[in-house]
Order: sequence, then structure tokens, then C-alpha cells
Amino acid sequence: MADIFETAERDELLQLRQFLKEQNHKYYVLNAPTISDAEFDEKMHRLQALEAKYPDLMDVNSPTQKVGSDLDDSKFFVQRAHRYPMLSLANTYNEDEVRDWLSKLPQDDLAIVCELKFDGLSISLHYQNGVLQNALTRGDGTIGDDVIANIRTIASIPQTIPFEGDIEVRGEVLLPWENFNRLNVERANNEEPLFANPRNAASGTLKLQDTDEVQKRGLDAYLYYIIGENLPFGTHFERLQWLRDLGFKTGENIRLCHSLQEVMDFIAFWDTERKNLPIATDGIVLKVNNLQLQQQLGFTAKNPRWAIAYKFQAERELTTLKSISYQVGRTGVITPVANLEPVQLSGTMVQRATLHNEDFIRSLCLQVGDKVWVEKGGEIIPKIVAVEKESNAEAVQYAFPERCPECGTPLVRIEGEAAWKCPNSEGCPPQQCGKIIHFVSRKAMNIDGLGEETIQLLFQNNLIKDVADLYDLQHKDLVVLERMGDKSATNLLNGIQKSKTVPWKRVLFALGIPMVGETTAKNIAKVFTSVDTLSHAILEQLTAVNDVGEQVANAIIAFFANERHQQIIERLKKAGLQFASDEQTELLSTKLLGKTIVISGTFAQHSREEYKNMIEANGGKNTSSVSKNTSFLLGGEGIGPDKRAKCGKLQIPIVSEQEFLAMLE
Repeated sequence: MADIFETAERDELLQLRQFLKEQNHKYYVLNAPTISDAEFDEKMHRLQALEAKYPDLMDVNSPTQKVGSDLDDSKFFVQRAHRYPMLSLANTYNEDEVRDWLSKLPQDDLAIVCELKFDGLSISLHYQNGVLQNALTRGDGTIGDDVIANIRTIASIPQTIPFEGDIEVRGEVLLPWENFNRLNVERANNEEPLFANPRNAASGTLKLQDTDEVQKRGLDAYLYYIIGENLPFGTHFERLQWLRDLGFKTGENIRLCHSLQEVMDFIAFWDTERKNLPIATDGIVLKVNNLQLQQQLGFTAKNPRWAIAYKFQAERELTTLKSISYQVGRTGVITPVANLEPVQLSGTMVQRATLHNEDFIRSLCLQVGDKVWVEKGGEIIPKIVAVEKESNAEAVQYAFPERCPECGTPLVRIEGEAAWKCPNSEGCPPQQCGKIIHFVSRKAMNIDGLGEETIQLLFQNNLIKDVADLYDLQHKDLVVLERMGDKSATNLLNGIQKSKTVPWKRVLFALGIPMVGETTAKNIAKVFTSVDTLSHAILEQLTAVNDVGEQVANAIIAFFANERHQQIIERLKKAGLQFASDEQTELLSTKLLGKTIVISGTFAQHSREEYKNMIEANGGKNTSSVSKNTSFLLGGEGIGPDKRAKCGKLQIPIVSEQEFLAMLE
């Protein structure tokens, strides 16, 4: 019996190790965790206990021995070694664990600095003689991605500081609630997946390759630690004040505590008050104040012994799933929504929660009538996280609808996609309204006075069926509508008239071509400066555009092959919309048109970001990985060995910096 039990535990150890590695990848790389922090830590503690019991199974690559890695596999970012290891913090969830940690510290004049734990992405900023040199993510703790170009878009991070010397300043890049909510509204309007919380949004944003998009999203940064030689002050609390004097944003809510009671009072206060902050926090960080004592205490393989994080419990409530309804988006995607028995959660009454898709529902074995645990992802988005699987005679077996809940058309599921879709794009009312709502949105045609309710009103009164109908509206038809009136009708028609000056790149985005978002539309409009040239483009021409792959290119071709779409575009042309660029050209030249180029290494005359812009400005397409479609690799010092080997295997030329510049001249 003992042998069977030991075998089971050894198998559990190996399975846990693999599971936690996968969860680390989802959290740090994909920004799409599937379990809570508390559940992750619980499994990590179990793995630690099993590894202690079976030391012969110890592995230096175990998640218990290494921090989770956020290194970018695309190699778009230069990877650099941390001058000092960048480790993670051990987590605790209750007073007993805090007391246990404090009891292990030397008690003479012990002082603990309590700080809010910012929920973002760790960053290390290197300054040399007052000038910002590079900005590394945590990576795997020893090597990080240099995201300096994106960091320079964050206004709260100084490019220079009044200090002569070599220092590293560490902190957290995050997305304030206001910007997070705005970003998710935009993604919802574009039927893009919503970010679960500000941390995932900040992490995903910092790894974007488009600095313009990074800047628009509005990242912020809070700094909380400084490392270097011969630095002033002997306590962490004093150095936090010094960081502020140097021009960094630090957390203002910091307290120097001298007892367990003071620490727990601070935790209890912020467990509630954090909900009123403009940024996301998920706990409290406790640090030994005396820097000399920090040095004496040292580190474990992955954590400092002189600091610990107290994690707040995610607020969740048990309620009943009353029914499941279905929303139809503008592209026909069917999204199931849970209708719940109302429950108070994080200060608001929650009655609905997203269920994502059929696969998500089936993974929970969810049935109408079940008791479900509801949580707010990032304190904002209600979601069902678990089901109480007690015997429930009233539960109704779940079945995803076979027909569109709005128009009755049989649903289809495209291979490789999780969602079911209604293919009746021209006759399904929510899809028709959704296209118009997208068309008039702020980043598209930006028509004042045309909100969702007004569009529904016009649609229900048969005044509009498609976007072209907007330009046929007349004052006499509008003033008789409920809640419209003379002034509202006039303002609406003025807004429609003003939209005729919106430039081609935004008109292209407004058309709502599947998978063509704002940035992709901008890139396409640089190369195809009119709708006529774009509508006749072939696959090879489209995939030569930056960020346009074969799937997007096929969606564009299919869109313009649709006779209904052609008719609407002709009507919009006659109405006076801008279907061509009003500039001579947005390209410096077409010398790289049709070329797909990979950049690797470091350069003397320009940065990688500048070379990427040069490629785009001359009609080329920049990609991150070498493939058979690569035209050449622009190589500097330290070309990645994998890229060099693949170029040799596929016989792809490597062009030097000087050769590339001569090519453009």
C-alpha cells in the first residue's frame, strides 16, 4: 500500500511541475491565465512539499526554483542580462503566515516598510550618468527583454535624472483603471477579446511592436526600488523618498511599521480602500527597512528573504444561474451570457456574466439552475469561476443553439475557431446595427449624435438598413422621431456632413472588414492609397503590407468580392466620402514593396525601431521570424544564432546595415 501511495505522489509531483510551467507561460507570455493567483500558489506550495519529500526528483528547472519567464520568443526585442538578479516575491494570504515570516527576522529595532503591491509588469530601468540606457522586463530573472522604445512612451518615466553614476531603478508598468476601461470598450466595439484585468493589458501592451499604439493606450509606471553602488541613505524608506526627489512616481501610500499589529492594520485598511484607487493593486508588499539587514538576509533561489507579498483574496459570491442568453455581434459571433440571481460584488450589483463560448461552458459542465461562484476579473469584468456540483434536480441540461437567436439562420462554426457564427450578415438585425455602430464610432467616422440608442431608433423606424443609408437621412424624417426634436436632428445631420472629410485610412477601418483593425487599416492605407487599388489587390500584394497575413488578406479579398459591399461603397462614394488619400503618397518610395524583411542584432547608425519604420516607409513588410517568405535579413552585431542558421538553411541573404542604407539611397 505504501509503495502505491508513494508512486501516486511521485506522479502528482511530475504532473504538478508540468502544470505550473504551463500556467507560468499563460500568465507571463500569453497574458491569459486560466487559474487564480491563490490557486496557483496553493499548487506551488504542494509541489514544494512533494519535492522536499522526494529530493531525488528535484529539478533545477522546476517552477519552485525559477521565476516565471516573460521572455518574448519572437526575438523582436533585444535580450540583455540583468546586472542584478530580478527575482519574484513569496506570497502569503493570512495573518499567521505574516506572523511566521516576521518571527524569523532579527527583532532588534525591526522596522517594516508596507507598500501597495501594484498589479502590472515588472521593469528594471538602467541609468548611466543620469541618462536612461535600457529597460528590461523580468524575463527569467537573469535575462530580460529590452523594451526601451515602448518605455519611452510612458510620460511618468524620466529620460534623464539628476544623478551621476550607474544605477537600476525597479518598479511596475501598469494601466490605470480609466485607460483599461476605455481600451476594453474599444475592443468590445471591434469584437476583439477583452482583457481580463489591467495587469494582462499592461503586459500585452508593453510587448507590442507598434510604439504609436503603446502610447495611445496610456501606460503608467510606479517605481519602488533602486540598486547601485555607493548610493546614499541606509534604509529603504529613505530611498523611496529619494526616488521621488529624482523625478520618479512612487506609491504615496507607504507606512513604516514596527509591530505585527501595525502591519495588519495597514493591510486591513487597504483591503477595502484599494477599490477607490485609480490603479489596480492586488496586495501589500512588506520589506525590511534596514538595507544592511536586507543584505545579511539574502535570497533563496527565486525570492528575497527580506520581503514578502500579502495577497488580497479575490472577492467572490455564490449565486444561481437563472438562464443563458445569446448576443449576436456585428461579425455574427454568438456570445453566451449568464443571467444570474442578483448578487452584490465589489460594490456593485452583478446580474450578468460572460460565458465566452460553448467550449468554456462545457469545460465547467454548466447547467441552468446550478449554483455558481462569481468573481470580478480585475475587479471589473464579472465571470463565473466555479460551479457547486451538488445534486440539483432543477438543473437543465445545457445545449448550444443550432440557429441564430435573432434571425433563425443555422449557425456555422469555422474550423480552428471557438465561436459559432450566424452567416446571415446582411439580414440579421444585430449584425446590421453592429456594423453601423462600428462605422460611426470615434476611431472610425466619428459621427456626433449617433449613439447606439439612436441607431436602434433609426433602424426600428426603417430609416436605415446599412451605413450608406445614413447619408440619405433628411431633417423631416428625423424630427418626428421620439426624443429627437429639431436641434438633435440638425446636430445629427451636421455630424454626418462633417464625416465626409474623414481621411481614407479611417474610412477603411469604418468599413468593418473582418480582422482589419485600426492599426492594420492604417498600414494598408499607406500602401493602397485608394479603395480602387485595394479592391483589385491580389494575395501577394496584400501580404506584403506590414501586419497583413494570409488570413487577413483573404478576408479583404472576400469583402470586396461581395456585390452587396461593392454597392454600398459606390453609394458612399457618391455621398462624398474620402476613398482615396488626400496626400500624394504616404510612402517615401516603393523600393521595398513586396519585400518581407527580418531585423536581428544591434546597429550603429539607427535603432531597430527606426529601421522598422524605414522598411514600412519604403513599402516593405517587417516580420519577427525567418521563413521561406523572407526576402532578406537585415543584420547588425549579434545576429541571433537561430535566425542565422535558418537563413543559411533556406538560403536567405543577410544584408548589412551599410548595404541596406545604400539600397534605399
